Amino acid sequence: MDGRSGCAINLSIEVLGDRWSMIILRDIMFGNFRSYRELLTHSLEGIATNILAARLKHLEAEGLVTIAADPQHKQRKIYSLTEKSIALVPVLAQLGAWGVRFLSPAPELAVRARVLAEGGPDMWEDFMDELREIHLGIARPAGSRSVLAELQDAYLAELQKIEAARKA
Repeated sequence: MDGRSGCAINLSIEVLGDRWSMIILRDIMFGNFRSYRELLTHSLEGIATNILAARLKHLEAEGLVTIAADPQHKQRKIYSLTEKSIALVPVLAQLGAWGVRFLSPAPELAVRARVLAEGGPDMWEDFMDELREIHLGIARPAGSRSVLAELQDAYLAELQKIEAARKA
């Protein structure tokens, strides 16, 4: 046993419990940021370079991401989710739904969580299938929905709504 106790919740928190690991997985999952530079420059929370590097090593060691050379750029690495991290989609969906319910997130940043919560387990499964295709190369059935596109469309619609309210 490698944790403080054999409790499943404790062991999970020991792997995922720091703020940055979950944020990095969120950014890879929902933002499709795959390189170190993308993760660094698109971080809404302003992650420091040393923390990003350490967390990516931790996530790789825990089997949550894999790292491969980018065939288009020799010095760049591409980070991919593993099945182990893709299986966290329902956890992140519930965490987002909890945050929308009990905290005060920015409307444009809450909309994806709201859409995922409303979409429920069927949407989560479709999203996991989409992530498996992107990160693991496992093809989805032809005509499958793009949850990433739906989430992005909801985000853009929320931005337009906010902008219209500002102009009014």
